[in-house]
Formats: sequence, structure tokens, C-alpha cells
Amino acid sequence: MAEPTDRDVVARVLATGDETAFRLLYRRHTPGLLRVARRVTAGASAAAVEDLVHDTWIRASDRLARFEWRASFRTWLTGILLNRVREARREWAGADLALDEIPEPASEAVDIDDRLDLEGAIAKLPDGYRAAIVLHDIEGHTHEEVAELLGIAIGTSKSQLSRARHALRRWLEPGVTSI
Repeated sequence: MAEPTDRDVVARVLATGDETAFRLLYRRHTPGLLRVARRVTAGASAAAVEDLVHDTWIRASDRLARFEWRASFRTWLTGILLNRVREARREWAGADLALDEIPEPASEAVDIDDRLDLEGAIAKLPDGYRAAIVLHDIEGHTHEEVAELLGIAIGTSKSQLSRARHALRRWLEPGVTSI
């Protein structure tokens, strides 16, 4: 038997409050949300990332009845997550970080193993570039979806993606020590 679509599962949740159906959505989409959250918050603790995803699910469940299917369920969840990330960044900027949450300073000496650490290189990109490359190249969203998720023009999405790719290519060149 084929897996039910997100639309079918959401309909079951809305019609009957089916907890098993909601858990199916959660299991289906949480790994992707965690991946996006880790990448766009580069340097945040695992607990902070998990909190962001948890908050995303709370907000999604509160708004599920108003979801209009103008985008995929995954895109809608990612949008909620990115809004929560923006809020968290404002919160984090005004709070003192615990010592275990402060990222280690980057070493000046860069060797080939460091240059081949794509996750590390993505983490060093400016926020807009990082979000564009994670959403488009890694998560597979279209430029239109990326633009909508980030609240930017499609041209800006394309430009930020191009600049992110350029920065990553430069990072892979021998002798380059920063993005």
C-alpha cells in the first residue's frame, strides 16, 4: 500500500484529531527541519536547534487548519522554521550566550581537510547566502520558494545563491583561508 500524501494525512488530523496521523507527519518532516535548522543557524547548540524545530511544530499544529496548500507542506513548515530562526537570532543577539554555546574561533591555519569540510564552509557564509544555498541546493526548493521563504525577491534569491556558490568554490582553492 502506498504511503499517504501529506494532504491526506493533514486531512485526517484536521477531521478527527488523529494523533497517529500527526506523528506520521512529524516523523516524515522532522529530520529535514533539523537539517535546515542546523545549517541556517551555524554554530547554535544542538539543544537550540531542537527547540527551534519543536517551536515550529507547535506553531504548525496551531495553524494547520489555515494552511491553504499554495505550497507543499514541507515548504510551509520550512517557512515557519525560518521565521522562528529569525526571532531566535534577535533573542540570541540580546542575551549572553552560555560558555558551551559560544563557537570556537576559527583557526588561521587552513589545511586541505578543512577546505573539504563543506558543512563548515557553509557555516561560514553570511546568513543570506547560507540560507539560499541550504534551501535551494541542499533542500531542493525552487528560487520562487526560496524567495517566498526568505521574504526576498526571486532575483535576490538567485544572486545570493550565485554568491554563495562562488564563495564556496573560492574556499576550496588552495591557499584561501577565509570565505
